[in-house]
Formats: sequence, C-alpha cells, structure tokens
Amino acid sequence: SGRCPVNRELGRGLRRRRDDTRLALGGPRGVHLDGRIVIRRPAAELFAFWRDLRNLPKFMPHIERVDVDTTDDIHSHWVVKGPAGSSIAWDAEIINAVPPQLIGWRSLAGADVASAGSVHFHQISPAETEVKVRMQYAPLAGRAGAALSWLAGTSPAAMLQRDLSKLKDLIERSPSLT
Repeated sequence: SGRCPVNRELGRGLRRRRDDTRLALGGPRGVHLDGRIVIRRPAAELFAFWRDLRNLPKFMPHIERVDVDTTDDIHSHWVVKGPAGSSIAWDAEIINAVPPQLIGWRSLAGADVASAGSVHFHQISPAETEVKVRMQYAPLAGRAGAALSWLAGTSPAAMLQRDLSKLKDLIERSPSLT
C-alpha cells in the first residue's frame, strides 16, 4: 500500500507533516502532555513572567535558550538539549496571547520537532493562580522514540510536572519577578 507503520512510528518521510502542526499533532498524533500547579502569585505577574520566553530556561533545564525576535516579540528560536549531548533547534511563534489568561504557541515550518501548546492562568484567589499547561509534540523518532524516552526514565509528563514545581519554587521564593 506504500504505507509502512514502522516508518510512520519512526517519523521517516514526515517533513511535510511536521511543517504543518495541525497535520503533525491533530487527533491522536504526537505526544500530549498536561500539567497544572497552583502558585501563590497573581495571574498578571505569572503571565508577564512566562510571556518573556527568555525566562523559560530558568525553570525548564532541558531548554538551553530561547532567542526572541526583537522586531515583533512573537517569533522565537528555541534550542533544547537532545539525546547524547546534542541540541535540537526550531523556530516558533506565539499564536494567541490574552493577558493575563492565556499564551498559545506553535512551531514553524522546518522544525525538527513539531510542537504546539498553551498555558492558562486562572486566578483562584487574589494571591493564588492555577497554571495549566497543555502541550503536544511529535518526537524525532515518533511515538517509538517517546516510548523509549519513558523507558529510559525521562517521562515527558513527569518532566513537565517537575518543571512546573521548579516554576512554583522560583516564583514563590522571589520577592519580585522583574
């Protein structure tokens, strides 16, 4: 039939699909992650901190850096730690920003890793905000690669929750987010 399930799972020949995040991540495709945490800070402060993408490596140690395009503040270049000491890079854009409630993003065409996601900030009291992160990504080696990562002890869901706990610690221990 011309369709090989092994190649599909390994992500071979999927450049076109990775270029369109809707194709790469639609329905059951990709890896879906959800995380949530309550942080003792107002939503507006947390939104502003997260919206400055250069802050993300402060609590997400797998992100080496995020370079923000200074001409529009919507486009960015991401570099993350890959397997065996390698680095993986891609360009992304913020597709939705509703202060102080929501930030949504997606990777751009040509990305090695198709990804999309959102972070929601829900003020539950004057001093507390629930932060919910929903992400999807298509790993370099497809679902097989994601399964191997999990077996190696690097569950993406556990990593996201650890990152959110680090964010909480960082934010709640800092007198000021600026």
